[in-house]
Amino acid sequence: MLSSSLPSLSKVQGWDPEQAGAILEKLFSSGYQIQDGQSLAALGSLVVGLSHTSLESIPAQVVLDAVKVPGFAKQLETVPPTLKTTFVEKLVAATAGFNDLVKYTPDGLVPYIPKSLLVPGDTFNIQDLNDKPWTPEQAAILFPDIIKRVPEIHSLSPSILQGVTCAVAADMDDERFQQLLSVLGQKNVQLSEEQLSCLAKRVLLSGPPEDFNNYPKDLFLFLRPSDLAGGENCKKYVTRVGKANIDVLERDSPQRKQLLSEALACLDIHDLQVTKKDAAILGHLVCDLGADYIAASGNNFLTQLNQCQSFTPEQIKAIQALLSSGRTSFGLPSTWSSSTLEELSGLLPIFDHSILQSIPANVLKPWLKDFLHRTHMPTEQLASVVKNLHPSRQKRNSGCPADKTITQEVLDDELMPLYYDNEELRQCLGDATLQANFNKISSYAFTEEQLMVLKEKLDRIYPDGYPDSVINSMGSLLSLMTPEDIKKWKLNSPDTLVALLDNAPDDEVAREIIQQYGKSGGQFDATALDAVGGRYMCSLTQGQLKTITENAIKSAKTLNIGGCPQTTKDILYPKAKRAYSDRHNEFPAYYNLIKPYLGGAPGEDLRALSKNNVNMDINTFKGLRKDAVMQLKPTDVKQLLGMNVAELKTQENDPFVRDWIVKQKQSELDTLGLGLRGGIPDGYIVVPDEEKKQTSGAPRAATIAHLLHLFAAFLLTLLLASFLS
Repeated sequence: MLSSSLPSLSKVQGWDPEQAGAILEKLFSSGYQIQDGQSLAALGSLVVGLSHTSLESIPAQVVLDAVKVPGFAKQLETVPPTLKTTFVEKLVAATAGFNDLVKYTPDGLVPYIPKSLLVPGDTFNIQDLNDKPWTPEQAAILFPDIIKRVPEIHSLSPSILQGVTCAVAADMDDERFQQLLSVLGQKNVQLSEEQLSCLAKRVLLSGPPEDFNNYPKDLFLFLRPSDLAGGENCKKYVTRVGKANIDVLERDSPQRKQLLSEALACLDIHDLQVTKKDAAILGHLVCDLGADYIAASGNNFLTQLNQCQSFTPEQIKAIQALLSSGRTSFGLPSTWSSSTLEELSGLLPIFDHSILQSIPANVLKPWLKDFLHRTHMPTEQLASVVKNLHPSRQKRNSGCPADKTITQEVLDDELMPLYYDNEELRQCLGDATLQANFNKISSYAFTEEQLMVLKEKLDRIYPDGYPDSVINSMGSLLSLMTPEDIKKWKLNSPDTLVALLDNAPDDEVAREIIQQYGKSGGQFDATALDAVGGRYMCSLTQGQLKTITENAIKSAKTLNIGGCPQTTKDILYPKAKRAYSDRHNEFPAYYNLIKPYLGGAPGEDLRALSKNNVNMDINTFKGLRKDAVMQLKPTDVKQLLGMNVAELKTQENDPFVRDWIVKQKQSELDTLGLGLRGGIPDGYIVVPDEEKKQTSGAPRAATIAHLLHLFAAFLLTLLLASFLS
């Protein structure tokens, strides 16, 4: 009987949902019932195959009792997103309130707790909160309430501290703000560009700091030497900037370019020669040195280049030429050892065919296998390495070589793509083997040519469209799928949508997937919104947007609609406003909840927000509805931006900001004290836009009559003034 095998089956790790689901179906058919927490927890690793319908039928208290059973909570980390959402809903229903929800929610489910439920209240267990892996968006909701009630900032974990907001920083007194900065630095809390920019402005409000040694390293990207006490010498300042994560800033941003320019001037580097001493001071800034610098003196800063996250095409060519030449302390690639590869491991993704083919195979392959066990390397990067390790000339079709038989050992080796060229893969990988091991094979770093071989086989095996087992494990194969392929799929499960979009397909493929999901009857619930809400939200049609419920928005993670058409923003904002209406008077929590949707907010709502110390960042401001912003006076905008109001000056040539400036009275702009110019001089008559648009017929005549009336009144005023004088 299957139930007798449950204790052993439930301990096997690595079940995929389809395998586990088939076992559970047989188990339930044999009479097994989930009646209490123990019987649910007994499923162990098989819980990944539990159907959404089955979970819905389980009482909430049973779920709560199950997560208390040692070991079961860990199993929930691997269940599909739809099940995670449902498990959280069950825990919300079974727990007495916020504190119990936090206490009993397993770590793997924490990101699925809706932000709207994160209301700590007056009493909470700080240790329970500290121990949870909150997302940055969740932390931003929690942080304002927690910081008010916890006197010792150093007692907070990085998971909580990452939620620091501009509004909270603005309200702090100088002493407590300095404590916050020190703790953020000591605990190496990772913050966004928006957060760091705001903290830097708050630093300057209280004058140059006396002690900034414990500040977050990345904060120095937003400060200048003149901002620091005693006018710290520029070399010390550049050293601090060099230790920061410059990828907080976009590579081609003016701010990042300025940092490098100032650093080179400070170090008196006026040619292409960068010494090892200079490179040590520049730190991560060397990542922005151009190809000319690399060609001229790259050997002096290869160590720093090894830590860079990305390069331009020109930089890549220069690094490849430098390494191939042997004019480095590492010598020619043909002489490299495993220790050399370890030192240059950060540059591995850009090694070209010539470099990789020159490295002794008995050095490279064992090192690469060990390296992959220790370090995660993106599949796309590893596939590039595999491609460059393959011989330039492929063998002709001659059947599968005797020494290339695909064994279980080969199937379990993530370097499998390295052992077969395209034709060998075609001849040696049988259809049955591919079907039985697709979940594993699809996770490996095959080249595009090898992926084409796999697709040919799948198309032959499944001529009428792929089954869910293949679609859910598509991996890099998704990049080869055409709209015609996708139209054959039945995509009505949110988990399938998540699995596909997690592969980050290009926008055209993603759009086809989303449309096919909608045509197949898929609902845009919280799980589906989480799948599309990062990069693909703009692919939804107006009809699909209108089906989104307020509850789905409330339960979903943060949706990114900043780059979407105005119609998308206009449809979603009222839904979000209603979804979070129960927290409408709670600031800054309400602002953090509604912020992603503000691009659809009318002027009166923005004016209401401006009265609540929200300290809106300039990018959010530029993403607002233009007609709504044009209704705001300078005093409204000053209140809305708070500490960020000075950004209007730095952005005054931006078309959006410029259009707002020219609509304002110059005298009112002057009250901001920013030196903004281009407003309407006092005494000028402003004709409303709607009147300007009237160009013919009665409306035009009415406008002319109105202006003549104003002109007559103006002349009468002049005559009276002359008479009285």
